[in-house]
Amino acid sequence: MQAGTKGKIVEISGGEALQHRLMTMGIHAGRAVVKLSHVALRGPVTIRIAHSTVAIGHGMAGKIFIEL
Repeated sequence: MQAGTKGKIVEISGGEALQHRLMTMGIHAGRAVVKLSHVALRGPVTIRIAHSTVAIGHGMAGKIFIEL
């Protein structure tokens, strides 16, 4: 997903702890997201959910499946 791309979260693959942690940040299936930026080579990924901007780790971001 390139920076500036909009999509909708379809699924989050991961354990219950990961899903709970993301949900507390407002990241869950059905939500619309916009990828703002990322740092190459496993750096943080910045996304916009509703009116919030959130930075998550590369590993967490890799477990979020987006429909463009």
